[in-house]
Amino acid sequence: MKRKAVFLDRDGVINEAQIVDGKPFPPHSLNDFRYLPGVVEGIGRLRNAGYLVIVVTNQPDVSKGAQDKKIVEQMNQKIIEDNLCDDIKVCFHVDADGCTCRKPKPGMILEAAAKWHIDLKSSFMVGDRWRDIEAGNLAGCTTFFIDYGYQEKKPDKPGYIVQSLEDAVDHIL
Repeated sequence: MKRKAVFLDRDGVINEAQIVDGKPFPPHSLNDFRYLPGVVEGIGRLRNAGYLVIVVTNQPDVSKGAQDKKIVEQMNQKIIEDNLCDDIKVCFHVDADGCTCRKPKPGMILEAAAKWHIDLKSSFMVGDRWRDIEAGNLAGCTTFFIDYGYQEKKPDKPGYIVQSLEDAVDHIL
């Protein structure tokens, strides 16, 4: 039997992103890692409704030498320990690497779908950047774009535009 899931980007969806010159960046340390308002409750509602929650996150700063992989893993471990997801898929590559996992490519979503037997057409992707929405669309998910007004490219075809994960959860449920 196929399952349904909600795929979540990490920085800017689950936890606060650090905004520099209108662009989002991941927290620098575990001390800077804070859940956004309503995230714990919203994810709890999804899980209670029977959805798998899978985090799919690009973390290219590790490859660039701007972030320590151990710190990224500590942040991800916190999400797991707080019972906020069923799995976390991470891409540490930069665009030049040409991998299939780095969003906007849907590799992480497709990998999770195979592992967890997920019906992508009954599933959702929630993200705050165009790459998240493109990956979700390519995978066949319904997409939710959290529009924070970043000074960067906007997604071409988000299914829905929302103000927060909590707002997306209200639509999904």
